[in-house]
Amino acid sequence: MSTPGSLSGAQNIAAVIVTHHRADLLRASLTQVAHQTLAPQHIIVVDNGHETAVRELLAEIAGDRGVYLPSRHNLGGGGGFAYGFLTALALGADAVWCADDDGHPEDTHVLATLMECAQRHGLDAVSPVVCDLADPTKLAFPLRRGVQWRRYREELLDPDNLSDDLLEGIASLFNGALFSTDTIDRIGVPDLRLFIRGDEVEYHRRLVRSGQRFGTCLTTAYLHPDGSEEFKPILGGRMHTQYPEHEGKRFFTYRNRGYLMNQPGMRRLLPQEYARFAWFFLINRKDPAGFREWLRLHRMGRKERFPKPGD
Repeated sequence: MSTPGSLSGAQNIAAVIVTHHRADLLRASLTQVAHQTLAPQHIIVVDNGHETAVRELLAEIAGDRGVYLPSRHNLGGGGGFAYGFLTALALGADAVWCADDDGHPEDTHVLATLMECAQRHGLDAVSPVVCDLADPTKLAFPLRRGVQWRRYREELLDPDNLSDDLLEGIASLFNGALFSTDTIDRIGVPDLRLFIRGDEVEYHRRLVRSGQRFGTCLTTAYLHPDGSEEFKPILGGRMHTQYPEHEGKRFFTYRNRGYLMNQPGMRRLLPQEYARFAWFFLINRKDPAGFREWLRLHRMGRKERFPKPGD
């Protein structure tokens, strides 16, 4: 028998969605969140763009359950979820469900399935599988299970135990994850300084070190635009590195990775980090200037300096 997790008694659930100038995409996310069979009591939208269209859309779809949090300062994903989480706690929620503006739950049963899985396995946090919006049989981001990289949803299932619906200790946290507020009390809220890129990884690190029980429920999914093109294979596909095509995304990705690799629980991976990116830039891309820029941004993060691009 598993020990009951802190999600076992959750009844007052707050959904938190962070958006920035994407009201057209937000409609699909809001609609699926608002019409779950296990209905959230609060639907909190953090609007980093401070747009009237977002406030009106929330009122139209969520009605009295909607909580609109406009911000004239762009908080990014990290700060936006922090603002939303704290608001959920202040409203008396005992569980928080994450969503974003460019993806959505695969159907109206996702939240109920997550809660049932969490109660059966005694979890403190649980996430759905994150699948490609254009092709839900594929994963939106490659996921490593053991030494193998998985790119399809069916590959996450254990062929020797198809009834096992939980991938324990692994989760994609800001795309459909459900947290108990007790867990948020223990690990805090996401880090505003990271802005975007790496905020979810850093929060996952805290969740692992906290000793809370969590995992991915394999029988439900959150649909998100494909992000696998950023992950570039090296050494014949045995390892991967991350290379966003957009310069601004590279800035935050590499700066924040430097910070992450300097944190307890991550430092042992630092030699591998240097080896992988040196190989990618110097051998695969033959791009010494790119490697120097990676080193500069990585060093910035390790020193806990968090400027924005151009500062």
